[in-house]
Amino acid sequence: MTREQFIAHVESSQRAFRRFLVALCCGDSALADDIAQESLIKAYLSSDGFNSPDKFNAWIYRIGYNTFLNHKRAARPTTDYDAARDIASDAETDGAYRYQELYAALNSLPPKERTSILLFYIEDYSVKEIAGIVGVSQDAVKQHLSRGRSHLRGLLKTTQKTY
Repeated sequence: MTREQFIAHVESSQRAFRRFLVALCCGDSALADDIAQESLIKAYLSSDGFNSPDKFNAWIYRIGYNTFLNHKRAARPTTDYDAARDIASDAETDGAYRYQELYAALNSLPPKERTSILLFYIEDYSVKEIAGIVGVSQDAVKQHLSRGRSHLRGLLKTTQKTY
């Protein structure tokens, strides 16, 4: 893949890619930007060997997902769901915290469940495509989706907001 082709593919997919990473990082846009930048650097450095332009989005999402997982392994959680919910309810809601409870609930999901939920419902990827991005079987993705929905339902049931 040439430099120009890489740039064209990044330009066409960067908004959706960043939206995915922001959701994966539970609303932490600064962290999502860092992961996006690191992912794009990794992708660019290995783009010479990439010969499937029609699969660019799945390739870049997989790099982003793996970069996110590497970051999560190195980081320690700083708050739990209940603490984040309390912070969100105490703050004056001016729209900045509109999805804070959803992000907090997503943050409590295991990474593979969260990724499957986000790719399926937010990015509109198929189960087969998600399996390729996450590196698991299609049955595993279906299980992640089922468990993720169940976990989110339980976590968000106590909130008064509807999403």
